[in-house]
Amino acid sequence: MASAQATAEQVERILAARSKNRLFRSLFYVIVLALVVWSVNTTIVEDTDWKRMGSVSSVLESVAEFIGFDFGLFPNLLEPAIETIMVATLGTLLGVVICVPAIWFGALNITPFMPITYPVARLMMTLSRSIHEIVWALFFVAAVGLGALAGVLAIAVRSVGFIAKLSAEAIEDLDHRPVEAIRAVGGNEFQVFIYAILPQVLPTMIGVIIFEWEINIRRSSILGLVGAGGLGLVFFRQLNTFNYPGVTTVIVAILILILFGEIVSHLVRKAII
Repeated sequence: MASAQATAEQVERILAARSKNRLFRSLFYVIVLALVVWSVNTTIVEDTDWKRMGSVSSVLESVAEFIGFDFGLFPNLLEPAIETIMVATLGTLLGVVICVPAIWFGALNITPFMPITYPVARLMMTLSRSIHEIVWALFFVAAVGLGALAGVLAIAVRSVGFIAKLSAEAIEDLDHRPVEAIRAVGGNEFQVFIYAILPQVLPTMIGVIIFEWEINIRRSSILGLVGAGGLGLVFFRQLNTFNYPGVTTVIVAILILILFGEIVSHLVRKAII
């Protein structure tokens, strides 16, 4: 009898706890929904100049201006497209070089002097990821002038945060038994890195670098908007001259370039990793 009563009390406690949790979840969902509605109202409804936008027909007329292609622009897109790919490629390679000390310092299990080198490396990674590539491009355009060099430097610095962070975390999660085995037979730190650490993390690092190169093609496509060369510069010129079919042509060229990057990335990743 006592056992049955204890079981009933336990069931009641479980049901009460579930009911309480359900109430908290419902309250949480209501708060989130209220915040979403408030955000939409503040950032879209109140902040949009609806009178300037005009009627639906005027909006459709504006959209219709972008329909079509400027076929005379096609011959002028090949060189900027190649420049865009080169900016992405050179920027990624330079970023890999910059990442070497960042990875070494930023992996907790191999950092030389943890109180200093580890925070410095992590700060580099955070700074790289926190600042948009357009901002980096503006900085380097001011430093080295207009052209592809500013785009390469912006892509390189922006790549550090992604490549270094994932590579350092891969080193932190590796199997320590090969490391201990090489140290046990008298191997130095360089030999430990070459024969115990690098073989474990190299596939991950290569995959990260290839994926970052694919992303950098997208980034380099728009850096021309701030004077860093490539298709973005052509896009900016077409927009400034109100050549809307030319804008559409450049957008399609950028999409083709991004598709090319994805195909190459997939094939290289499949062949190497």
